[in-house]
Amino acid sequence: MLQADENPATLIRREALRLGFAAIGFSPPVPHEKALARFLGMIGEKRHGEMSWLEAGIAERSDPAKLLPGIKTVISTALGYNLKEYPAAVPGTARISRHAVIDDYHQVVRRKLQELLTSIRTMFDGPEQPPIQALVAVDSSPVLEKAWAENSGIGRTGKNTLLSTAASGSYIFLGELLIDLEIRDVAQEPPNRCGACSSCIESCPTGALLEPGKIDARRCISYLTIELKREFTPDESRMVGDWLFGCDLCQESCPANESRKPAPEGLFTLKKELLALTPDDILNLTGSGFRRLFYGTPVYRIGLRRLKRNARAVKENLSSSASVQAPQ
Repeated sequence: MLQADENPATLIRREALRLGFAAIGFSPPVPHEKALARFLGMIGEKRHGEMSWLEAGIAERSDPAKLLPGIKTVISTALGYNLKEYPAAVPGTARISRHAVIDDYHQVVRRKLQELLTSIRTMFDGPEQPPIQALVAVDSSPVLEKAWAENSGIGRTGKNTLLSTAASGSYIFLGELLIDLEIRDVAQEPPNRCGACSSCIESCPTGALLEPGKIDARRCISYLTIELKREFTPDESRMVGDWLFGCDLCQESCPANESRKPAPEGLFTLKKELLALTPDDILNLTGSGFRRLFYGTPVYRIGLRRLKRNARAVKENLSSSASVQAPQ
């Protein structure tokens, strides 16, 4: 139980670090008008592509009390996923984003947030303490998570639109606890690590990063290979390049990611069998083979049909690239 002279933010931060979180911060549930305006601008300009689900939940994004009545604090967290053993890309294979060759982050982040919530409830357990009400938010909840993370001081959004933390760079998963406890802490403004660097913008082969902090999902390889549900147009197929699922190019080019510490031991398991797959490996998969390879990873969520769509595009692109490079 929490003692009267103990700072709850300090105790919660200590427990979060013990559980493997790379960063944690606390924010009052105040409106984020600029972040909401940027979000609405993306919707208005149709830069969200065919992710129609983003058009819902606007009221909840503007006011988290609609998700949790009585909310007093947004606890923002980051879990790092930068493992030591990631190998370099193998020519002729289909690339998969780092975040997708490990355990499904939805499950890992949710489990860790539930563990943290259990610890918080134990800290505040007492005869005069009413039951703590809380909501665990992981990715799919309508929450302006980067705005809350910045406000809590755990990181800052870079020119590639991804939040970067001091400890783990941008190789992180964000998650939030909305809670009806007032927890306050002094949050220092995160430094701007981008400066004059524009490596992420220059590294994007499709021009999806229109300007610093502004992305057009319709040209983003991650959107095309993960979120888009229909068949590709010829242009979309070419934009995919050699990426079977997701894309890491803007993160790989970021100097802020070069020396970030790896994720804690045992937090995520690298699926080494996914590191050198060819397009034909995917095209020859049966339903049971797909389940055996990808169950428990983010890739499993898109299903075999869409994964084969991606593989066909990658195979054609690799073939075209080989033809161009072949001696005449």
